Amino acid sequence: MSKQQRARIDAILRRPWPEGPRSVEALRAGFTALMAQMIVPDAVRVTPTTLGDRPALHVEPDEERRAGTILYFHGGGWVFGSPETALSLTGNLVVRTGFAAYSVDYRLAPEHPFPAAIDDSVSAYRALLDSGEDPSAIAFAGDSAGGGLAVTTCLAARDAGLPLPAAIVAFSPGLDATRTGESMDTKEGIDPIFTREALEHTGAMYLGGADPRQPLLSPAVLADLTGFPPMLLQVGTNEVLLDDSTRLAARARAAGVDVILDVTAGVPHVFQSFAGVLDEADEALDRAAFFLGQRIRAGGVPRAFSPAGSRSAGS
Repeated sequence: MSKQQRARIDAILRRPWPEGPRSVEALRAGFTALMAQMIVPDAVRVTPTTLGDRPALHVEPDEERRAGTILYFHGGGWVFGSPETALSLTGNLVVRTGFAAYSVDYRLAPEHPFPAAIDDSVSAYRALLDSGEDPSAIAFAGDSAGGGLAVTTCLAARDAGLPLPAAIVAFSPGLDATRTGESMDTKEGIDPIFTREALEHTGAMYLGGADPRQPLLSPAVLADLTGFPPMLLQVGTNEVLLDDSTRLAARARAAGVDVILDVTAGVPHVFQSFAGVLDEADEALDRAAFFLGQRIRAGGVPRAFSPAGSRSAGS
C-alpha cells in the first residue's frame, strides 16, 4: 500500500469545481472526462448490444471464458455515467474472473426518475433468465449508485417472484436516500469527492418527489434482506457513504445472509476504478474476483446469448 499513490489520487479528486450546483450537462461531461482517465484492461472484447430493451455492453475476456455472467450496473448518482464510464471496473472483473459481463445502460434522472433505473435493471435480469441463463451462474455487481442498484434490483426481483442471483458485489454502494448515516457528517471534508449538498442535489433528481423512506430507495435502513444471496460490500474509510455499507451489512447479518464487509483505509469513493495506479484498487478487485469465483459455480460451456437488436463491434 502506498501513501504516495493515495495522496496523488486524493489531489486529483480535490481539483476545484465551479461554485454552486452544477447542471446535469456539466455533471455528465465532467464524470465522463474523469472516467476516461481510468485504465481499461486490453484483454477484453467489448460488444454493444441490447438487454431488456436497453442498450448494454457485453464485455468478454480474450482468453478462455468461464461459464457464468456478471450483470453490472454503472455508477453516477442515477444522473450520469454509462457502461462506457464503468469499463475499467467491468473489464477488470472480467479479466480477473474469466466470466463475461453485461453492463446495462439504464435510464437516468432527472429525465427518468425513480423507479426507472430499477425497472430497467430488473428487465435486464429477466432477459438473461428468459435466454436460459441459470440464476446460480449470474452475479449482480455495481459501483456507487450502481452498487445500490445491485441491491435494490435484487429486492425488486425477489418481490416479483424471480429466482435470485448467486451473489452481489457492491463497490461503495449508495444505499440510503434518507442520508441519515453518521459518516455523512463525520467524513465531510475527508471525502475528496462528495459533500452532503452534492449528494442531495443529485439525489433529489432521482427521487423526483418520492419519499426516500422506502426499501427501494433506502435499503440500508429499511430493507428486509431475507433470502438474499451472499454479498460482498467494499468501501473506503474516507467516504461519506461509508455507513451505507456498514448498516446494510448489519441488516444482512440480522437476516441470516452471508455478507462480507470489506473496508479499506484511506481510500476514496469507488477506489477500485484506479486499478493499475493504486495498489489497494488491484487488491480489492482481486478479492472481489475471488468472491465471485467462489459463488458462481456454473458447469459446462457458456450458453450463446443474442438478444434482439444486438450488434457486434470491436473494442
